[in-house]
Amino acid sequence: MPAEKDSNTTHTTGSGDVEKISDTADSVKHVQTQTQVEVYHIDKEAEKRLLRKLDWVLMPMFTAIFCCNFIDRTSIARLIRTSPGNAKVAGLEKDLGMKGFNLNVALTIFYIFYNISDIPSNLLLKHFGSKWLAFLVTGFGVVTMFSSLMTNYAGLIASRVFLGLTEGGTLSALVYILARYYRRHELVLRVGIFFGIAPSIAGAFGGLLASGLLRINDIGIVTSWRKIFLIEGLVTTVFGIVLFFIVPEDPRTTKLLNEEERKLAIARLDADAVVKTQGRKEKTSWKLVGRSFNFLTVALTLCFTLLNMSFQGLSLFLPPVINTLGNYSVIEVQLRTVPPYLASAVWVVLNAYISQRMRKRFLPLLYNMILVVVGYSITVSTRNSSARYAACFLILMGASVGGPMILIWGTDNAAPDTMRAVVTAVIPGIGAFGAILGVWTYLSVDAPDYRKGNFANLASASTIFILVVIITLYIRWENKKRDRGDRDHRVIGKSAEELEQLGYLHPEFRYQI
Repeated sequence: MPAEKDSNTTHTTGSGDVEKISDTADSVKHVQTQTQVEVYHIDKEAEKRLLRKLDWVLMPMFTAIFCCNFIDRTSIARLIRTSPGNAKVAGLEKDLGMKGFNLNVALTIFYIFYNISDIPSNLLLKHFGSKWLAFLVTGFGVVTMFSSLMTNYAGLIASRVFLGLTEGGTLSALVYILARYYRRHELVLRVGIFFGIAPSIAGAFGGLLASGLLRINDIGIVTSWRKIFLIEGLVTTVFGIVLFFIVPEDPRTTKLLNEEERKLAIARLDADAVVKTQGRKEKTSWKLVGRSFNFLTVALTLCFTLLNMSFQGLSLFLPPVINTLGNYSVIEVQLRTVPPYLASAVWVVLNAYISQRMRKRFLPLLYNMILVVVGYSITVSTRNSSARYAACFLILMGASVGGPMILIWGTDNAAPDTMRAVVTAVIPGIGAFGAILGVWTYLSVDAPDYRKGNFANLASASTIFILVVIITLYIRWENKKRDRGDRDHRVIGKSAEELEQLGYLHPEFRYQI
């Protein structure tokens, strides 16, 4: 079922007047008030130029932001989990007096505060604009930088709390801002690019960067592992400060676009909206926030949680698998983690392009979950190192596609703007609890096979497959009811403001499948 209608439709305003709304590819009506209507004709060539401009500015910038986010977040895990020798070289555990499950506790605390911050952060972004994103990047850069001064385990816990608070809203902010510039069917490719490429770059080269920094001369009191936090944090902080001057604001006011381009950008937003608002954001209310937690959001959040568990687990499972292939140094282990991450980056972008072309989200999710199921089936059925290394390719490729696809599926079907802000925060925010599950299902006492963790992820991937089927059937059922007019009663007696706030509940809204 297409996300928007190609034919002219009508709806009734709160005053009882009937308005004719054109939602074709070339003509979009903007309803300014109940009595004043402005028509803006979309020129296809101008639209192509606008898309190229947005892509060349936003895609590199957002990929760099998420790459910094991912590297800073995983620095501690890379220091300790890469290989048995790396922790000794870095000395982090000894310097901070860590033992037993201390690392698992620290990672858990990070994800708890990551989750807590997500929804409030996106609502603040909606209110303050894109400068809030620059503040977040600068914030987690500063926290990472000052982590180089930690002297005990309590300092580590404190740093993980503040890192979770500042990093929590970053991914959701990136998706929300993109949703203000791209149409529903265009969003999946753009999110697929930065969501797929950035973690792959960070996963493939973050460890190499850490290994290189461990080998340079000490910087005063900043020695061993402290150099990693200092340099990575400093780079992110400088980048965050630069973002205050270059990150684009809302399409209605951004200096990135000229006046004509702003009109076109707003017309494109209205083309996907049932009730045209010319890009204006409705007032945030608790009612709209609560309405965001519908069946679709809850089901997709559960999928993201289970998938995050798999992704986190694989980051802990891959280095030990590589170590069983031979007697490798830290750098040699890191080099062998590059191919799976690079393969997943290419696979994510390819699947995002396919999903955009076919305007379907469920199909790429289904066949990629099959890849994950096959991969984990191999890990629990054999101890052959080469077969397990090949399985890591399948798992990483499938899981990397699943993340952005689930998030965009929820964003596609979230309206109005407040709901979009909440949903883009809820799915990755609550979904972060999956990383906590991954931390506690892949315990060091179960190394190097991590059989319990792999069985758990085999079950989680299978569950995701079933949930995607259920969500697909639900969307087909709901769209058919709207086609028959079974939801038309929702607009009766509604004022213009109430119609605007109906969002996805509006009978003319069609879920993206």
